[in-house]
Amino acid sequence: MDITLGKRIAALRRQKGMRQEDLAQQLGLTSQAVSKWENDLTSPDISILPQLASLLGVSVDELLTGTGKQTEREPEVKLLPAEERKDLKDMMLRIVVDSKDGNNVRVNLPMPLVQAAIDMGMEMSQVSGNQSLKGIDLKQILDLVHQGVIGNLVEVESSDGDTVRIFVE
Repeated sequence: MDITLGKRIAALRRQKGMRQEDLAQQLGLTSQAVSKWENDLTSPDISILPQLASLLGVSVDELLTGTGKQTEREPEVKLLPAEERKDLKDMMLRIVVDSKDGNNVRVNLPMPLVQAAIDMGMEMSQVSGNQSLKGIDLKQILDLVHQGVIGNLVEVESSDGDTVRIFVE
């Protein structure tokens, strides 16, 4: 039996430790609207699906179908041989910060921008604006990419429950 969209929303919300009121507030809606979704009386408006999926930590595809690649399930680490490597200009550095209190940050940086930041002497927190990334060394990440390493490069969970993931694809 397939799980309904409403049940999926409820389960994902609970996994994030959010109440209906929390989710509603972040979406600028009433808790009654969220309750109606979760009880399959109505469905979310299509215009808020991207924001809803982001708050719940999944893609829109996974939110709607229950299948697909979650944003949390990033590519495994691979060392590519030289002939299989992409050009740096075609690569992306992705940063995912999920805090215990529900504040989620998604940063996508083209690798040429990362190279420019390194050349300017910038730190990760200056590039992303997120202080929890202060200790991340951009140069080390870029060096790994130049050596052919892609995938989930860093995954750290802090003592207060925040999770930081950095991956390259």
